[in-house]
Amino acid sequence: MQFRKVDSRFPDFGVNKKQEINRLIYEISKKEKILPEKIFNSLGSDNFEAVKKELLKRRFPYASLNDKAARPYLPKLDLDPKNSFNKNKSKFTPRKIFIEKSAGTAHLKNNFKAFFPEAEFAEIESLKKFIRDNKKPGIAGYNKRRDTIFLTNEKYDFFKKCPCTKGAAGCGYHIFNLGFGCIFDCTYCYLQEYNNVPGLIFPLNIGRFFDEFKRYKKPGMRIGTGEFSDSLMLDHITEYSPAIIEFFRGHKDATFEFKTKSSNIDNLLRAKHGGNIVASWSLNPQEIINKNEFFTADLSERLASAEKCAKRGYKIGFHFDPVIYFKGWEREYNMVIDLLFSKIKPGEIAWISMGTFRFKPELKSIIENRFPENEILDQELLLGYDNKLRYPYGLRLEIYKFLLGEFKKHSKKLPIYLCMEEISMRQDLR
Repeated sequence: MQFRKVDSRFPDFGVNKKQEINRLIYEISKKEKILPEKIFNSLGSDNFEAVKKELLKRRFPYASLNDKAARPYLPKLDLDPKNSFNKNKSKFTPRKIFIEKSAGTAHLKNNFKAFFPEAEFAEIESLKKFIRDNKKPGIAGYNKRRDTIFLTNEKYDFFKKCPCTKGAAGCGYHIFNLGFGCIFDCTYCYLQEYNNVPGLIFPLNIGRFFDEFKRYKKPGMRIGTGEFSDSLMLDHITEYSPAIIEFFRGHKDATFEFKTKSSNIDNLLRAKHGGNIVASWSLNPQEIINKNEFFTADLSERLASAEKCAKRGYKIGFHFDPVIYFKGWEREYNMVIDLLFSKIKPGEIAWISMGTFRFKPELKSIIENRFPENEILDQELLLGYDNKLRYPYGLRLEIYKFLLGEFKKHSKKLPIYLCMEEISMRQDLR
């Protein structure tokens, strides 16, 4: 996508310079909701450095005033309408379900067949071979991933440490790597980068995970699902949670977390847990959910689910991550926090995490293509200490201070930690 007037007015600019000017005009036009021509006609110079400086100041006003070392990311603008996500296809009805030859657990296979009788079932030698033999799906393929399920026999990748950004303040979390892919569609989701698998993956051999955990386990560890999938999105089919809860009754020196944006908690309510299970929800204002967290449970449904789990004795976790900056954010996040504490007592909370919107630069064009009407990219996102796109440091500090202040109005003893933030941020918040 190229704004033609850039070529005609700046014929001496090289390709990269034209692309940067084109990108800045596009982003300002989108953010300010005005025609590109109006921005172009306002330019007062034909000198590249002067034009770029003028546009950067308009595109990143906060950083221009507060962060002289700001690093903008201005990739080539490459939009294809065919990559746009269809938010109207909310019902999850997979068309094809592939089962690895070596996969066991007939019970789980039968569950998928019972819930999706019209799906085509087929046996494959292995997921690894299937991926090798088929073309990489790309963005359009990622949009169709909900059409396909892979039931696999996991052999290697059972657990891992949380992939914390280098230089960030770590939280010591471990990932129970049970499945990959999500039926929900969040505009900001980092899973969109991992689009080499044309479907959702569910391991059938959960018993192998339990065997491996006995060797992996570390006393006092926090571990959970929900990093590469939603923990409970299809729990009524997979029935992972009853098996996990029962297993961890025998490992009370570890804490297991189910992390979700769903309200699919019936199995949790029926299970007899050992007091070391945390049910947690990602929270955002309903306005953000409506525009960015497609097919997920509403805020009220998430908090109602949390309240039910708390009454069953579960510890509850909340993840304000990613916190999205937008006009009126203070009022909206204040309402979320007040609503949270109207349902959940401080003593019922295991932990609260906070993290602002950030992502690898490669994700920017994917979000633009899949969600061309998104508003989350309109804010000031610049390359941070870890080369991820983030809000400017001062703005992030302001957000965290505000949230901490609101939390402390309800309790000064809440266990709160930062997720993937630089160490200096934690120090500045003391």
